[in-house]
Amino acid sequence: MRFFFITTGINMLQNIRQNAQGTVAKIIVGLIVISFSIFGLESILLGGGGNNVAEVNGEEIGVQEVQQAITTQQRRLINMMGDDFNPALLEEDRIRPQVLEALVNRKLLTQSARDMDLSVSEATIGATIASMEQFQVDGAFSPSRYKQLLSENGYSPGYFKSTLRNDLLVNQARVGLAGSEFATPSELAVNARLINEQRDFRYLTIPRDSVQIDAEIGEAEILAYYEANQPEFLTEETVDVEYLELRLEDFRKPVDEQAVLEAYELARHEFKAVTEHSVSHILIEDGDEKSVGERITGALAELESGADFADVAEKYSDDVGTAARGGDLGVSRGEAFPEEMESVIATLEPGEVSEPFTTDAGTHIVLLKDRRETAEASLEELRPQLEETLQADEARVALVRVVEDLRDLSFNAESLDGPARELDLEVQEIAGVTRGEGEGPFSNPVLRETVFSKEVLVAGHNSELIELGDSHFVVAHVKQHHKPEVQPIEAVREEIVAAIQAERTREAVADAAEEVLAKLRSGKGMDVVASDSGYAWQVELAAGRRSFAVAPQVLDRVFELPVPENAAASSDFVLTSEGDAVVIELARVHRGSYDSMSVEDQRQVQNQIGGEYGGLVDAAYRARLRDAADISVM
Repeated sequence: MRFFFITTGINMLQNIRQNAQGTVAKIIVGLIVISFSIFGLESILLGGGGNNVAEVNGEEIGVQEVQQAITTQQRRLINMMGDDFNPALLEEDRIRPQVLEALVNRKLLTQSARDMDLSVSEATIGATIASMEQFQVDGAFSPSRYKQLLSENGYSPGYFKSTLRNDLLVNQARVGLAGSEFATPSELAVNARLINEQRDFRYLTIPRDSVQIDAEIGEAEILAYYEANQPEFLTEETVDVEYLELRLEDFRKPVDEQAVLEAYELARHEFKAVTEHSVSHILIEDGDEKSVGERITGALAELESGADFADVAEKYSDDVGTAARGGDLGVSRGEAFPEEMESVIATLEPGEVSEPFTTDAGTHIVLLKDRRETAEASLEELRPQLEETLQADEARVALVRVVEDLRDLSFNAESLDGPARELDLEVQEIAGVTRGEGEGPFSNPVLRETVFSKEVLVAGHNSELIELGDSHFVVAHVKQHHKPEVQPIEAVREEIVAAIQAERTREAVADAAEEVLAKLRSGKGMDVVASDSGYAWQVELAAGRRSFAVAPQVLDRVFELPVPENAAASSDFVLTSEGDAVVIELARVHRGSYDSMSVEDQRQVQNQIGGEYGGLVDAAYRARLRDAADISVM
């Protein structure tokens, strides 16, 4: 059975993704993507806003929401296609209908879950958040990352949890429907009979090397084969390409010492001697005054009795991101936490627990675990980092300038020679690029797709300036197009002779198998037929569908043969991928039994049947929701 896991949060993580800092975060957009399995889309916590595209029972689906879903689906398709990247499949007009359909279905299920009065526990929400990759560092949940991403985007933990709860409710409803169907005893019995069926059979192998074929292949036969199969002898279409390439590394230059000194003076405040505080906390979120008071009193009582702070935090704290880690908040240099919290921390001694105090998030009890002083970083310590940053920044500025110039110049030029002279660039060449393969920058499928486009290949224009990766650009021009051509017969003569010989061998092996099969069907036993024919025969007893004792082609045919009747065996032959012929005689069939299966195998059969029915029920349920809904598309 397939279980679905929905953890979306509507507009929140999309903003988090957009505002996350760093090159990796900007390039690998899937870091903040959670699988939206109901509709086969990646859900990036879609945001609303703008004009409406549709309404579902009075609730809106906005333009921004649709556009974000389209972008997500495009990224998903790119990841799926890999080297087989096809830009045509990413066209917005092609994707929009399926995306809108998915959003309407999602809205219907959300409304249905609310109508069912479903609920999700705090423990489930906490476990879900802890499992989200966007909140993890080195594969483990990071409280600081969790707090940072939410804070940067103006979301409180309470709001985030509330939004997540709604999507988990949808999942609950869907899983309940999918698991509502079960397999009947008769269905289990039928499936078990097929799955666990075993067959007894005899077989003999006729090796391809054992048959005799006419070694003489005449010129007329070679010519006839060549003329009848010319598509097999076409050369591969290739292009010879000239191109200009821009890479960030090509623009790196040594940096001026004065620039390094100035950068150090600007950056040194970030590396000055500071006091670091290692902190844990217990958070009691705002709520019923009596309940909050009781929980605070309970936590304080246990701490005063000598209980470990981590154990108390895990028991009482509402901060799902830190509770499972004993309330660990990481390290602050005086500015990581709210001002009220930093003021309290500054008054504590290592190992001391604060009195309860409040912030916008709720009531806190803080443990100062450690306090340490860091030394100011020297120029020499920071020099490698400063020089690398300055080099990269200056190179990027220079690169961007040349990129814009090259884009304009190459667009208006008939070749790349003029832009190369104007910008002092080297025209490079590569030969033999195919639609499916190339070297250097042409290993990139997008660039290959571009050079084989009508605009570049047929019209003879320069390509657009293609960005292949981070700060890596190429503009290309097809120098020569080598269309597929039929190779001359002399170039493929050996290939033709080999093909004719292989075909003769297959025919001879099949003929030998037919003769053996005819003897079997005339009433002779396998042992007699094998002896007469000079082949060895073998027996396979109780072979299952997953047996590895014989070739897959043989096993497939064994289980295709009809059940023997009136003591008469079923027989046939197959040709293996190696070119041998295997003559088969099926003697007996042993039906499988559900009762004889292991508990694990029984469970798999149950889940398989139940999952199939559950999928049908889920589809039918969604269809009923749509039939009863008031849906309008603008």
